[in-house]
Amino acid sequence: MYKSKENFEIQKKLTVIIVFLFLIKLTAWYYTNSVAILTDTLEYTINVISGFIGLYSLYLSAKPKDKNHPYGHGKVEFLSATIEGTLMIVSSFVILYEAINNLKHPHELKQLDYGIFLVGLTGIINYAVGHFSIKNGKKNNSLALIATGKHMQSDTYASLGIVIGLLLIYFTHYTWIDSVVAFIFALIIIVSGYKILRSSIAGIMDEADDELLEKMVGYCQAKRRENWIDLHNLRFIKYGGTLHLDCHLTIPWYFNIHEGHLEVDELEKIVKNNFGDSVELMVHTDGCLDFSCKICSKKECPMRKHEFVKTIEWTIENISLDNKHRIEK
Repeated sequence: MYKSKENFEIQKKLTVIIVFLFLIKLTAWYYTNSVAILTDTLEYTINVISGFIGLYSLYLSAKPKDKNHPYGHGKVEFLSATIEGTLMIVSSFVILYEAINNLKHPHELKQLDYGIFLVGLTGIINYAVGHFSIKNGKKNNSLALIATGKHMQSDTYASLGIVIGLLLIYFTHYTWIDSVVAFIFALIIIVSGYKILRSSIAGIMDEADDELLEKMVGYCQAKRRENWIDLHNLRFIKYGGTLHLDCHLTIPWYFNIHEGHLEVDELEKIVKNNFGDSVELMVHTDGCLDFSCKICSKKECPMRKHEFVKTIEWTIENISLDNKHRIEK
């Protein structure tokens, strides 16, 4: 909950900055009459719209769980990112149309020096703010902040290309460069929008996150206790800034409820120490079976039926399977 509120406050500041940068871009287009700057400004209106959508999604995400939303409201962030990615792609096709139209019907450019300065300024600010947004989005598991940051950084690259194009026009007086620059960076924005859209759909569909699983496996393997005979059926589900993790932990079958709970507490400590309070952990305990003896390194086991052979190292592949680990004959 804390991280959701923090994400909301960050998005508020980003939205204010985005509106300010939009006004600068609008001013640059007004002074230059450049179609490249116009298309950049039109594309940036998506940033403004997405900024407010992201702000609202983070407001919902920060709301506490309720009867109708027992896992919270975090999934709305994926919807926000989906809208942003879609708008980026749609705006890119508008830019392509304007660029082609300007090649057929070119118009006079003016005061390019003003445009170069203003667009360059917005590019620098965009990159710095985008980096800040992505950094905090990754830290707080917020796809909305990551999407906003990536969008702002993609605008930086577009701004850089536009500045280069405007400089070429300024020195060569070849006005057709204006449309070519707009065309090239429309394609870049399409690619960036697709990546955001792909990531958001993956979250909605609860696609496995191999990076998160690899981190989890590494932490558990490093802190593995002898009573943890195996760990399997491990899964992550993202709910905005919250990660829901569930797994099965195999422990000696003769442990009482209190002893089993202590082992779960130790696993929870490892997860919390490495992922913070943004993780909800649900652990199902399984009792070991006869075949478990061969992979159980517990030195003093009063119920051992087979000699210990070897410990099975946990990997993404075997920790995700829904069955107890064993040595195949």
